[in-house]
Amino acid sequence: MATIEMQNIVKRYGDGFPAVNDVSIDIADGEFMILVGPSGCGKSTLLRMIVGLEDITSGDMLIAGERVNDLAPRDRNLAMVFQNYALYPHLSVYENIAFPLRLSKEFNNDEIDAKVREASKTLELDEHLERKPANLSGGQRQRVAMGRAIVRDAKAFLFDEPLSNLDAKLRGQMRTEISRLQKRLGVTTVYVTHDQTEAMTLGDRVAVLKKGVLQQCATPRELYEHPDNLFVAGFIGSPPMNFLPATVNGDRLDLPFGSVTMSPETVAALGDEELLIAGVRPEHFEDASLVDEAIRPRGMEFDVEVDVVEWLGHEQYAYVPFEPPPEIAGKLAELQAETDSESLRTQLVVALDTASRISDGERTRLFMDVRKMHLFVPETGENLTSRVPA
Repeated sequence: MATIEMQNIVKRYGDGFPAVNDVSIDIADGEFMILVGPSGCGKSTLLRMIVGLEDITSGDMLIAGERVNDLAPRDRNLAMVFQNYALYPHLSVYENIAFPLRLSKEFNNDEIDAKVREASKTLELDEHLERKPANLSGGQRQRVAMGRAIVRDAKAFLFDEPLSNLDAKLRGQMRTEISRLQKRLGVTTVYVTHDQTEAMTLGDRVAVLKKGVLQQCATPRELYEHPDNLFVAGFIGSPPMNFLPATVNGDRLDLPFGSVTMSPETVAALGDEELLIAGVRPEHFEDASLVDEAIRPRGMEFDVEVDVVEWLGHEQYAYVPFEPPPEIAGKLAELQAETDSESLRTQLVVALDTASRISDGERTRLFMDVRKMHLFVPETGENLTSRVPA
C-alpha cells in the first residue's frame, strides 16, 4: 500500500494540446479515489501517467514518497485493471491470474498456487479456474482481471472504466464487489469512470475533471451539497441540477416563478452581481399540497403546467417545459455540451413524493426550498453561495 501524490501534473501532446493541465491531487494510503468527468476530460490520461503508460510533460508523480516520473511501469509495482479485461484467451482462469507471479520469477509453484487459490476464493472463481476467458460471462472476466491484480501485492490498484462493458444489473453487482474488496484489502485505489453513480457510491473522495483541469476534489456528499462551480453542480447529480435565471434587486432575488427575500449575509456575498444563475436540485421541489405548514415560510410557491410525470414506484419526476432568457441561454448551452446533459436548458425537473397525484398536462402548484438554492456567476461559473457564512 502507498500514497500517491500528483504535483502540478501536465500532459501536453505534440500539437500543444494540454490533455491534463496542472493537476495536483494527494491520495492517502488506503484511500479509494475516483477520477470522473465527461469524455475527453483527461481522467484516463491521468491514470495512465500514474502507472507509467504515458509520459509526464511536467510536474512530479510520487508513489510512496518516491518520484516515479522516469520509472518504467513494471518498476512501479502497480496493478491495473483495464476496460477490456486484457485477458490471455489461450490461458485458463488459473493461468491468467498466475501470469504476473510467473513473470516476476519471485515465487515458486507452491506460493503461486496458494496466492491464486486465495484470490479465486475471494472473488468466487474457484469453480471456474480451468475455464478459458471465452467461456466466461462479462462479470466473471472482470473478476479474473481483478484477481490478477490482487495476487501481485501491488502498492495500489488502478481501474480504467472497468464496468463500462457490462449491463446495468451486472454493473451494480460488480460495483458492490469492488467496494467490498477494496475495504477488505485496504489497498490504495484509483478508479476512472464517466458514470457518476459509480463515482458517488464507490469513492472516499471524487476528483471532477473538465478539459484536463481539476474542478473540485471532495467527498461525494460535499460535491453534491457544496459544488464549487456551475460545471460540478451540473455534472454531479441525476437528474441534474435545475438552472434558472435570477436577477438581483436590492435584497430581493427575482426568479422566473416569483421572488424571494435574501438574508443580509447573502446580499453581501453577491457583491455587485446583478444577473445570476440559480441552481436547485430536483428533490428541493415538492407538490405544494403536501408541504408541511411548518416549512412553508422557508420556501416559495408557484404555479406551473406539468408536461410529463414519470412514476418509478419508489419515486416520481415531473417535467416542466422551460426556456431561459437570452442572457443566460448561451452559458447553459455551453454547460449542456460540457456535461453531456440534455435537459439543462429545456425543462425543469421536479422530484415528487410518491403520494403526489400530479398528472400529465395538469396545472399545479409547486413548492421550492430556497434555503437549498445555489447562486452562480454566469461568466465564471463560481458558486457565490459558498461565500455565505453557515
